[in-house]
Formats: sequence, structure tokens, C-alpha cells
Amino acid sequence: MLKNSAFTSWRLPAAACLALALAGQPVMAGTDRPEQPISVTIQVDASKTTGPLKPVWRFFGADEPNYATMKDGQKLLAHLGELKPKQVYFRAHNLLNTGDGTAAFKWGSTNAYTEDKDGKPIYNWMITDMIIDSYLARGVRPYLQIGFMPEALSSAPAGTPYRHSWRPGFKYELIEGGWNYPPKDYGKWEELVYQWTKHNVEKYGRDEVLTWYFEVWNEPNGPSYWKGTPEEFYKTHDYAIAGVKRALPEAKVGGPDVAGSGGAFMDGFLKHVVSGTNHATGQTGTPTDFLAFHAKGSPTFIKGPEGGYVQMGMVNHLKAVDNGFRKIAAVPALKNTAIVIGESDPEGCAACPGPQNGYRNGTMYSSYTAASFARIWELAERHKVNLDGVLTWAFTFEDQPWFAGYRQLASNGIDLPVLNVFRMYAKLGPDSIAATSSAQVPLDEMMAGVTQKNDVGVMATRKGTELAILIWHYNDNDLAGPDAAIRLQLDGLGKAKARKVTRYLVDPHTANAYTQWQKMGSPQSPDQDQYKLLEAASIMHSESLAPLSVAKGKATLDLTLVRQGVTLLILE
Repeated sequence: MLKNSAFTSWRLPAAACLALALAGQPVMAGTDRPEQPISVTIQVDASKTTGPLKPVWRFFGADEPNYATMKDGQKLLAHLGELKPKQVYFRAHNLLNTGDGTAAFKWGSTNAYTEDKDGKPIYNWMITDMIIDSYLARGVRPYLQIGFMPEALSSAPAGTPYRHSWRPGFKYELIEGGWNYPPKDYGKWEELVYQWTKHNVEKYGRDEVLTWYFEVWNEPNGPSYWKGTPEEFYKTHDYAIAGVKRALPEAKVGGPDVAGSGGAFMDGFLKHVVSGTNHATGQTGTPTDFLAFHAKGSPTFIKGPEGGYVQMGMVNHLKAVDNGFRKIAAVPALKNTAIVIGESDPEGCAACPGPQNGYRNGTMYSSYTAASFARIWELAERHKVNLDGVLTWAFTFEDQPWFAGYRQLASNGIDLPVLNVFRMYAKLGPDSIAATSSAQVPLDEMMAGVTQKNDVGVMATRKGTELAILIWHYNDNDLAGPDAAIRLQLDGLGKAKARKVTRYLVDPHTANAYTQWQKMGSPQSPDQDQYKLLEAASIMHSESLAPLSVAKGKATLDLTLVRQGVTLLILE
């Protein structure tokens, strides 16, 4: 009945769980016969360029910065860097927190700033350097979040615990602590940011640091991350940006990475950076090279007689993107400013468990990613905004149980299916070409509510004479369903000759270590031989199809794509 869930035991009878673990495939509810395939016609015209396609997908992030220096974190960073070397960016919380650098859920620390007994600042860049070194050595660059507040600078009331005690399953507000307060001395805060930026320029070189993004804090419009007023945040932001600019005047700075489209808080921030009085400089406005907001979906768990299933909430994800774009586009002075969706995910908490998050290990996550990114590109075009990045807030959780159900790209060093979708994105060309599908759910319908339709969508690009065609088969419900029988009709291919066709595929049975792990019996301590099998199962291989015959610039290709499958065709 259900596909690829980390939480199947919460939803299925024991016998069904065993069958799913052994088979690694969905079980149809209420029938012993497979559903008839749905017929889909996809048309691609290689002669019609529709515009540039920015590689906005190349941004990732996590709460826990110290994982970047650990074995599985470094392995995954290398895989991210290989997607597009030196063009992939990573954002992390907690980079200025006080502590010994020990990683924990939704926590990290670097001890970058302390004070002596006389209140004199002591700067220590050892751990921040280790983190940034780990990025750069693997082809990844920092989207450098300036925060949170060091303990010696925090204005938290006396007796407030600095570090939180949160763990998975606890109430979310328990992540709060002395780290999320404004500075008690804005001059020292500005000097800290200046000294850090100056150090980075000296260590890594001006040209390198000019490629980075600098952004202040996270979700300051919500109490879990910010205990000050909006005006206190504007002041904290202004002083931090002034510190960056003092060390590197041409640095790329922005923010504020609000939750959702930001509401009245974002309205106030946009007004402040355009026409408000800068708290640090006294000038009008604050330098702003990019603007950032967050967009999240909201999956739910639907109870049923056979255990229930996850229903995704892409509608909320897309509405947040739509509202964020509309808000920025409505400010004439900022309409052309670059936008980074600083967190863009199916739901809001990567470390939080729950049956509604049971989609994460398998192909619901990968097919959702393909279907949602396509709509985000479409929304950017609709609003005519300058979309620069869409950041996936998922990384890995070191030394946790295998396929534990966190929102992550890899488990114990083994890539999850979703990462292979980003490998497909890395093969797309810079120019979009005309492509339509008879079964692609229209954008407005996707934004109107949860759809019961099978969304078999397409996007296509060109790079020189190479065509890339990405096709996905998505449904909001994490249930088994019919295959898509696709007829791909190609036009604008030029002279009559055979074309080489290479196919990449991710589905419940292909490029999927999770189903391989299930077939093994879901071992929690795989031995070295099992580990190698899981690693091999995670790899997305290329498949050479029969040469495609072209006549009068046209060709036809038939293929089948199972539900939750994503495939990429490369025509050379």
C-alpha cells in the first residue's frame, strides 16, 4: 500500500510491514491486480528556446554546522561539490554560538567569541576555519549565516540557559535559549563580524570571499529564533552588515531569511533597507544584494483501515513561494534584487520525527523535489523576479540509526534517492526549450489544494547540441498507483540521423539504497559487505537506449515511468 517510508511500522500491520521490507515496493490496497497505466503524451520542440534556466537548485543547508567536519558530513559535502564544483553553496545555523564544537540536534558551536575577565574580546577562528575549510576542500562555498549570539554578548535575562535542551520529540519552542537574543553591545557585535570577515579575507583571499553570500540570523520573525523586537533585529542586521562591508566593501550581503513570506515583519524590513535610517551608519537604507525568505510544505498523516499514509502539502510550499515573490516584486527599488529561498522543503523541521514525515527516505521525497522545483521556476517567471537560489534544508545526521526518518540527503554515508534528482539537475543545460505534457497538473491547480491527480510533468533544456529532458511522476498521496505510459514526441531535431539517447532513472527500485536496505531485513548494523551493497544501490547509473531515428526533424520515443519515478533523458 505504501511506498518507501521510514515509519512503516507506525502505519501498517506487521505482516504488511514485513512484505514491504522484503519486496521494497508498494502494495496496492484493495486489489490483487495492478492498475492500468495512464497514457501520457509529452511534446518537446528543440527549436524553440523559452529562456535561460538558472541552476537555482545548488544551495543546501543544515542546523548543525559541526557535521561538516565529521566523516559522513565530509563524504556528503564531497558529493554536493561534485554536482557543480565551486558553484554549490552551504548555509548553516549556529556558526557563532559559544561551545566546544560538539555536534547535536539543532545545535552547533565554534567558540568564536569570548571575553576575558575585563570584558575584552577574545576571537578564536579555529572551529569556523575547520568548517569553511571542509566546504572549500570539497568544492562547496559558504552561504555564511552570521549568528547566533555568543554567550558573552547575549542580552538574555540573568538565569536564562544559553544552550537549549531540545531533542527529537520535544516541543519545538524548547530550542530557545540565550543564543537567540540581541547583542547587549552593538559595537562589539559589529567588531566581531568585522574581525571574522577580515580573517576570512586574509585566510582565503579577497577573490574567494567575494563569491560568498553573507546573511544575518535565521527566521527573526518568529520567537523560536529571535527574542528581540523587529527594530532590534534591523539594528542587529545593520551593525553586522556594516562589519562585513568594513572588511570587504564589495561583499555580497542580504537577508533576512524570514519564515514564510515574512508578513508584516518582512514589510518592515524591506522598508527599512530601502528608506530607513541605518542604525550603524546613520545613512539611508542598508546595502542589500539579495533578499531571502523561507517556504515549507505541510504533509499530514491520513489514517485508514490498513494503517494510513502520508499526504504531502505542496500547496502550502508553493503558496509561500508565490507570496514571497509577490511581496518583493511589489517594492520598486527591490524588484530586480536577487532572491534566495533560504529554506525550501516539504515541511519545516529536518530533525523532527512523526508519521507525517514518513516520506523522507524514499521516492516520495525525490519525486516531490522534481515536481516542486519545476513550479518554483515557473512562479519566478510569472512574477518576473530575479531568482538566484532555492536552498534545500537537508544534509545528514551523523551516527544516527539507519534511515531513521530525518529529512536528509544521506544516511550513515549512503545517499538517499532525493540526492540523485540533484545529480539530474546538474546535467541540465542553461537554456529551457518548449516542453509540454498532457498529464502535467497546471500550476494554479497545484496551488489550489491537495490534488488527487497523477502529475506527470516535463522540463527540457539545451546545451549546445545536447538536449536534456526531465520527466517526473508525482502524486500528493504516498500510495501505490498506475504507471505512466509515455509517448515522447520530439521536434526541431534537425537533420535526419540517429541520435544517441542516455537515460538516468530514480524510482522505488532503481538508484535507491533504502529499498535495498529493506530487502536486507533493515539491519541496524550493516557489515562492511552490506555497506558496499548499499553504496552500490544508491548510485544512479546511465543506461544507453536504442539510437533514436530522426526524420524531418522529428522522432518518437516510448517509455514507462512508475509512480514516484523521476527520469532524465540526454539526447546527443
